[in-house]
Amino acid sequence: MNTDDLTRDLARAFPADTDHLNRLHDRLVDAAQAEGILDVVYRDVDSPVGPLLLAATDLGLLRVAYASEDHDAVLRALAERIGSRILHAPARLDTVARQIEEYFDGRRRSFDVPLDWRLSQGFRQTVLRHLPEIGYGHTASYATVARLAGSPKAVRAVGTACATNPLPVVVPCHRVVRSDGGMGGYLGGVDAKRTLLTLESAA
Repeated sequence: MNTDDLTRDLARAFPADTDHLNRLHDRLVDAAQAEGILDVVYRDVDSPVGPLLLAATDLGLLRVAYASEDHDAVLRALAERIGSRILHAPARLDTVARQIEEYFDGRRRSFDVPLDWRLSQGFRQTVLRHLPEIGYGHTASYATVARLAGSPKAVRAVGTACATNPLPVVVPCHRVVRSDGGMGGYLGGVDAKRTLLTLESAA
């Protein structure tokens, strides 16, 4: 049983002590981070495209996941790939959560948070690092992004990089569309992609 499960079970058994348990949990998070034994922190945020899971390391934001990806499965995958010392620590992600809220409110056009890129490698990471060059409210074709990334013929590889983007919304793969104007695929589903593009075009 992980620490978060234990906290929830104790809160159900002793409801009057919930605030105290939350404070203990926060102290555990602080101690784990101070001692360098915390691999990943995470929290959930609500959004117009459904609940989003945010996960970060000391290097920066590592993962943004849609509900359709199954947040529990995403956390298990992070435990296998990054490290098993994972804690629910909402306060550690307040800055990211606030910027995401500002984005969906139409008050933010780009994100200013450190990113941990380790879930993408090679050409995929190269593609993702170029995506912020597509301005807010604009789109670019997969072919255009391939040229930006220095490999004009790698259109399919660009599609794969976008489809496996571990940082959707923050790294704007939703701005990449087909050359014929079609939406193309999207990790969070076509409806989510359309919502993001509509939001940006309305600002």
